[in-house]
Amino acid sequence: MPAYPYDTLMRYKRWATHGLTATIASNLERIDPFDQTLIVRLLDHIQTVDEIFGDNLECRPHGRRAPRSSELPEFETLARKAIVTAEWYVSYADLLTHAQRDETIDFTFSNGSPGRMTRGDMLLHVATHGTYHRGNIGILLQKNGVEPNADRLTDFLMSERTLEPA
Repeated sequence: MPAYPYDTLMRYKRWATHGLTATIASNLERIDPFDQTLIVRLLDHIQTVDEIFGDNLECRPHGRRAPRSSELPEFETLARKAIVTAEWYVSYADLLTHAQRDETIDFTFSNGSPGRMTRGDMLLHVATHGTYHRGNIGILLQKNGVEPNADRLTDFLMSERTLEPA
């Protein structure tokens, strides 16, 4: 049985990630080059943090020294990685038991500081962290005359309900 609400949060993150990357991809030429770089930096930061916490959840050292890549990847590379990572988080949350959700994991942050969180708290962090930075990107899109994708949890929940059989 999925660990509610973590499974919902990860499906929401996947849905929002798909929408954001599609919106950016179809409007990239409309975005000022400086703002394109800012958007890619934000996407890279989201992706790097998602990867770090994926490693933390699997109790693997992440080997990162910063919450971003040493060299800025291309948008297309980040978009592909984000989709794969979002799928991984959905699968992870779907298989998470209540006991695992509450298990405390020791890890190291990218700045070298020790960290200690439950698996559930890590999933909450990943979900809220991505939401915050998708909002940053939404402002940059609007600044460039691009309508951001629907990114509200309520929009996601409504889309899920319309997809479910009656």
